[in-house]
Amino acid sequence: MRPFTLSRDTFHILVALADRDRHGYSILQEVAERTGGEVRLSPSTLYSAVKRLLEQGFIEELEERPDPQHDDERRRYYRLTKSGKRAAMEEARQLEKLLADARATGLVRKRA
Repeated sequence: MRPFTLSRDTFHILVALADRDRHGYSILQEVAERTGGEVRLSPSTLYSAVKRLLEQGFIEELEERPDPQHDDERRRYYRLTKSGKRAAMEEARQLEKLLADARATGLVRKRA
């Protein structure tokens, strides 16, 4: 099994961007909501990760704004790129395999 390439926080950010473009605060909200509040990214963690993801080409900053009339011009919007989607999908496959292994060994209960 290959080592994981994405940090937990990075993976959560990519998952948050998988279904639609979002601005930073929306990413924070989506991660918290999706995890039932168990993962709460700080703004500094988010923007450090965003910077790395932009450099890696996993996300891109959008020029256009979804609804300029009802939006704050300070917001930056981000979109998952094809390579970001591939990276997130590969990470998900690795996590699935790891979970299957944990179930097979009795570490995690098998689904009913």
